[in-house]
Amino acid sequence: QEQLVVSGGGLVQAGGSLRLSCAASRRTFSNYAMGWFRQASGKEREFVAATAPRGTSTFYADSVKGRFTISRDNDKNTVYLHMNSLKPEDTAVYYCAGRPRENVYKARYEYWGQGTQVTVSS
Repeated sequence: QEQLVVSGGGLVQAGGSLRLSCAASRRTFSNYAMGWFRQASGKEREFVAATAPRGTSTFYADSVKGRFTISRDNDKNTVYLHMNSLKPEDTAVYYCAGRPRENVYKARYEYWGQGTQVTVSS
């Protein structure tokens, strides 16, 4: 069973930056795609970004393109979400996920991290 530990959330002013990290417990991490999702209060969980197993392909929601960057370090079993130019509407609990059961955009992944709160003040 893969375990994902998320860190790096917090409170930031609009226009600021944060980096989220998601550390996996097993070396098999490098064999599957990883994604980031978020869920704002009262809303459904939505796709944010994903990366292919080797990091050769990345995918982004339109709402974060040009502002967020997903990356991974397979030697450290860690995936990152670099968030720049943050907006109040980015406020949500952010989750990392591993090994999608369908395509990377759907919230049907085999493994999930515990989530971290990101709050962007205006």
